This record gives sequence, C-alpha cells and structure tokens, in this order.
Amino acid sequence: ALGQFEHAAELHGFIVAASNNSRNGPWAPQIEAAEAMVNDTQQRFSIDTRRIYFAGFSGGARVSSQLALLCKCAAGVVLSGAGFPRSAPPSTDVKFAVFSAVGNADFNYSEIVPLQEQLLEATLPHWLRVFDGPHEWAPPEVMNEALAWLRLQAIKAGLATRDDELIAAQLKAARDRAAMFEQSGDLLSAWREYRQIAATFDSLADIGTARSKSAALETDKDVREGQKHERSAFAEQDRLSDGVLAAVLATSSNSAVAQSRPAQSARDLRQRSLNEKKPDRALIFKRALGGVFIGSIESGNAALEKKDYPLAAQYFACAAEANPESEWVFRRLAVARALSGDRRGAIEALRAARTLTKNFELFSEWCKQENAFARLRGKPDFEVIAE
Repeated sequence: ALGQFEHAAELHGFIVAASNNSRNGPWAPQIEAAEAMVNDTQQRFSIDTRRIYFAGFSGGARVSSQLALLCKCAAGVVLSGAGFPRSAPPSTDVKFAVFSAVGNADFNYSEIVPLQEQLLEATLPHWLRVFDGPHEWAPPEVMNEALAWLRLQAIKAGLATRDDELIAAQLKAARDRAAMFEQSGDLLSAWREYRQIAATFDSLADIGTARSKSAALETDKDVREGQKHERSAFAEQDRLSDGVLAAVLATSSNSAVAQSRPAQSARDLRQRSLNEKKPDRALIFKRALGGVFIGSIESGNAALEKKDYPLAAQYFACAAEANPESEWVFRRLAVARALSGDRRGAIEALRAARTLTKNFELFSEWCKQENAFARLRGKPDFEVIAE
C-alpha cells in the first residue's frame, strides 16, 4: 500500500503510515492499529492535525470510512475497491471529503458508482475515479490524483494555501478526461466528470462551461439510457455471482458429482469472461467472477471456523475455479479437503499450489508444519510434493 502512495506523498507533502498487522477481521485490532499510527505520527513529526486522512483497500476502505465517521477527526478518506460499511452509510452528521477509486472490472464497481449519489445526498465532497483493472489498489497515478484532490479540498476549506498551478493542472486533467468521454460516446461518464468538476472547482476556477455541460447532459436521452443499462448490468452481475454461491449451499447430496456442480458453474463463468467479445459484457462477467472469488473465500473461511470442512472445501473449490492462478486458494482448498478426510483431493490441491508457488522452500516448510496434513505425512505422494 505504501508503494502506491510513495510518489504522490513526496509530490504533495503528505506523510503516509501503514500498519503491518491490520487485516480483515475483528474491529478491535483495526481501532488499535489506527490509534497506533495516529499517535506515532504525531509523536515523530510536526503535522497539521486538521488534515488527517484515512485510506484503505477493500475491507480497509470500509474501516477507513468508519473511522472517519467515528473519530470526527478526519479531513478526508481515500477509498479503493470498496465504500462505507453497510451498517454505517454516509451521514450528514460528519463532514469529510471522499475520494473513491475502483477498477472497471472490480466486483465492487456496482457498489462504488451508486455510492456517489449517497455522498451527494449527504453533502460530502466526493470524487470518483475509475481505472482499468480488477479488485486491487488503485495505481500510483490515481493516488497522485487523490492526494492532489485532497489538497484542493483543503484549499477550499482554508486549511492550505492556494496553489494556482495545482488548480490549473488538476482542472485541465479533469476537463481533458471529460472531453475524451464525450468524444468516445460515453456520455454517462462525461456527465459524471463534468458534474464533479463543477462541484470541486467551484470557488477555485471558472466552471461555467462544466456546469452548463453537466446540466445539458443530465437530461440527455443517451445518458438516461446509459444509467438504465448500467443498473441492468449491476443486476445481472449480482444474479450471476449469487447463483454460483447459492449453489454451494443448495448442494444437499454428498456425492462427488453433486459437490462439483458449483465449481463447474464458477469454471463456466470464467470461460464466459474469457470468451466474450463485447467489452461491456466481458466486464459484467469479470465483476461477477470477482464476486464469486471473494465471496467463496469469505464463506470458506467462515466454514473452516465452524469446522464444517466439506462445505469449506466446496467454497474453496469455487474460488480456485474463479481464479486458478491463486496459490493461496489452493492451499486453503488442500487444508479443507484434508480436514474433511478427502486425501486424494487434498493431494490434488497441493500439487496445484506447488505448481503456482514462487518459493519452494517456504512451500515445503508450510507442508511440513500445517497440522491439517498430519495424516498425509509419510505417504509417498505427499512427501514428493513436500520435498
């Protein structure tokens, strides 16, 4: 995460701190990590406490927005790949700036886009930046834009000195992007960009053209049709991903054939995403596939905690079909299968994980130490993999 911000932080005068042990899970450790970083930076550096920002990716984005809502100490947040917790939506009670970044193939794209309307309703300054990519941290150039935008918000709030060069550069970049959307026929994106320009640069620069273009496009038939098509795409994405995940729970038979059906559905969805020729349709399949991948991992981990090992194995099998390049998922699949008594299936998953690993020494050490493989040790096929 620090690497994504490094260049932008140097350029815009930000100090960036990250926790090495904060991760998705219980809330208390997240609070502890945030307090440690806030306290440590204030002890080490002379900082402007009126300009504290939280940033996070995926589950970390939700933590960042919730921290901003709770502490009432944040000037803004940078949310990458996710938005606010479902239990704590944007509120008019707490004001802070929100920069949202999301990949166009991210399964949370269907969450981040509608979030902008919620932020508008809550009167929170906001900016949406879509980049080409899946569920991942926004690239460094987008983080550069994020910190520049936060500087603009600080200037508007009287917390930073006016920088005409910064204002002009950011305005030009946004105008160029809006014009590019117009020229390509993506009027929905052009309308959103012009609307953001008008809101952000109000009182900073002449936004008459952006405001008039935003008003004209808002009632344009193609924009209305674009919104309708977008909502339909979001619904199809949910239907596809929910269908695969629901199939796991619906598998009542213990037969190998019945248990393989959800994984086959995930495989079919992956093939559709690879074979689809229309870019907009391919993105729907990719987002749905990402939802299957993450949803399967979360449900698989939950099943492991409940010691429902066969169910966990089915979920991890779905995740492996959704992303067959993930060594970590095949490791989890091997663990779940071993604990459920499926020795052959565990060996198969271990072979796949070994093929994908980039560090054979660490992989071998893990095989020897993982408690789930106690009954496999000494077996020739396991020992060959663990060598």
